[in-house]
Amino acid sequence: MREFKDIKIAVAGTGYVGLSIATLLAQHHKVMAVDIVSEKVELINKKQSPIQDDYIEKYLAEKELEGSHSALLSFAL
Repeated sequence: MREFKDIKIAVAGTGYVGLSIATLLAQHHKVMAVDIVSEKVELINKKQSPIQDDYIEKYLAEKELEGSHSALLSFAL
């Protein structure tokens, strides 16, 4: 069976569902969260959560995000 290491994942939206999924996936994979709201993207890249969630706030504050989790305004394949 194929091992799923170093998978690159894009998550559309950084609301409660998108950011929660992105945070969980970023624990083992490289994740790019994509949103059209520039304020949300800026907050995430400053390691601040745009939503109120204790786990996400703690994760962003404590984890090194370089290479595992970041955000963009747009995404092109």
